[in-house]
Amino acid sequence: MIVRYLDFVERLEWELIQQEDEGTDVSKEKLLLKNMQQQSAGQTHDKTQSEAKHILQDLSSRPSPSTLVDNEPNELSDIKKCLPTRRTLVNTSTSFDEDQLYDSILGAWLGRAAGCLLGKPIERYHRTIIREMLESNDEWPLDNYFTQVGMPRELLEKYPWKRRGGLESLRENIQCMPEDDDLNYTMLNLHVLETFGSEFTSEDIAATWLKKLPVYEVFTAERVAYNNLLNGHPPGESGQYLNPYREWIGAQIRADLWGYVCPGNPAKAAEFAWRDARITHTRTGIYGEMFFAAVMAGAFAVKDMRELAQVGLEQVPAGSRFSKAIEKVLEIPIETTEWEVVVDTLYEYFGHYHWVHTINNAALTVASVIHSQGNYGQTISNAVMGGWDTDCNGATAGSIFGIIHGANALPSKWVQPLNNQIRSSLGGFDYSNINDLARRTQKVATNVNNLNKSTQIFGVDDF
Repeated sequence: MIVRYLDFVERLEWELIQQEDEGTDVSKEKLLLKNMQQQSAGQTHDKTQSEAKHILQDLSSRPSPSTLVDNEPNELSDIKKCLPTRRTLVNTSTSFDEDQLYDSILGAWLGRAAGCLLGKPIERYHRTIIREMLESNDEWPLDNYFTQVGMPRELLEKYPWKRRGGLESLRENIQCMPEDDDLNYTMLNLHVLETFGSEFTSEDIAATWLKKLPVYEVFTAERVAYNNLLNGHPPGESGQYLNPYREWIGAQIRADLWGYVCPGNPAKAAEFAWRDARITHTRTGIYGEMFFAAVMAGAFAVKDMRELAQVGLEQVPAGSRFSKAIEKVLEIPIETTEWEVVVDTLYEYFGHYHWVHTINNAALTVASVIHSQGNYGQTISNAVMGGWDTDCNGATAGSIFGIIHGANALPSKWVQPLNNQIRSSLGGFDYSNINDLARRTQKVATNVNNLNKSTQIFGVDDF
């Protein structure tokens, strides 16, 4: 039985791409893979798997390039040594009352769910396909949930909706937020904090995964790490061992809850994110989660996405590929450039990455929030029309908007179809009430940060 993402031949193919991006010469291994694939017709499945695993193990035993080790560490103590020495001095301290905090947290949950729902039915499709579909029934540019009403049958056959929850995500069928890993992880991380408190460990999260998450509801790096955990590899090692997806988007989509519970304290949110990300990812994969957790925490006080991007960059290594990519995005005159031209530029810079890699999707998400300039529908529509990991990017962009502007600023056409409900296979979370999740999150935030009504909370350097 071949299990997707655990298949050693599949893993080897992506490992070679990953190693090249890290600066390693894998020309010999690419030739070995090519020969192995040509000969596979005459070999048993077990023999092919064994050969691929052997090559993977050999690659994993090699030392990483020194520039990577120096500029992109995995351990938190080493990451802190590589943070930018020049601070932007963006003030993330804030004061609030209970109602304001709740409105921002509820806005985050609703904004995340609606953004995820918008991108869900066409996840994995290239932006040109998305545009073709929307133009076929006069829905371009995107400004509402997808509908197949008016789409030609031949187009629907050519580009079927996402198998898992795609039909349920269409405008005419929406009854709630269907199950999605982007929301499963947000709820699971809330459960971790409710269960273990702010001193939770990576081991606590890993144990919760094995108890609460069905293995077929996790993908890419998460499925490999899940399997590694079951085979005795501890957190940290679980994200690295024979895991070619270690810099893909899976950790980045788990960032939000850490930001929700650390309003005004990006550094604390980033540390929480690190404890989580290391279970499944390394380097860029870890930094994506740390970056967006810091952005979410900062968004309770800072309303400008360019400033928030700087807040996030202060929590990731300055010399990393991730940091350089976000800085490249910030060089684009996004506010004064047509969105499709912005996306053209992003594809020129980052189009070589896999559609669920961390860097390209982080870049698109940051740009989408900057370009929208305070319009929720445009924020999530920008993220989705850009292609790549559409539901993840819509969710993250919507989450940031929701924190900044609050639930009361979210248009009813996006929020009302959710019917205040999220489906889930996560143990104990099916048919979750979104308002209840927001109240629980507010309670955790208060406990984690020792907040009192109208209390000023952490600044960027206070943790």
